[in-house]
Amino acid sequence: MRFPDYNKLMKECALGGKLLLHVCCAPCSAGVLPRLGGFDILPYFYNPNINTSAEYFLRAEQFGKLGVEPIIEKYEHNEFLQVARGLESEPEGGARCRACIALRLERAAQKAAELKADLFCSTLSVSPHKDARFINETGEALAKKYGVPFLPNDFKKENGFLLSVQRSRECGVYRQNYCGCEFGS
Repeated sequence: MRFPDYNKLMKECALGGKLLLHVCCAPCSAGVLPRLGGFDILPYFYNPNINTSAEYFLRAEQFGKLGVEPIIEKYEHNEFLQVARGLESEPEGGARCRACIALRLERAAQKAAELKADLFCSTLSVSPHKDARFINETGEALAKKYGVPFLPNDFKKENGFLLSVQRSRECGVYRQNYCGCEFGS
């Protein structure tokens, strides 16, 4: 998958091109935000998969090191546990992960509609452990459901993941070594 023509997308959006960007963590955001210059970005932090409230808020605080102030949703780990029920022993990248990604993208689509964003997307695809095809297919389905276009992406391409690692290091961002889920490896 190639990156979409962001300039074309911006022209198709309303003036200002308001983009609700689901941000999974500051390190991933560090590699994505530079690619989205020109959009009026609304960073949105909703990640109930993160195992503890301490870890959740530690990750939320890291955005300040990037000069980013996301909309931070209330920590609701039980929302993740409900979608993960019965999938706890699934391998990393399996059905549990797809259910988690779908949960977070749906909440992002809802928030994008609520805030009247021109489109939405997620930083999730910058991770080499996340399936960009699944993310994009889910985003497209949610775009139809909520009436807000989804910006298809695979931010790990063209050294996106490497950029996220480098920028995180330069900014002194805490870089976790797991997605946050207590069932993941």
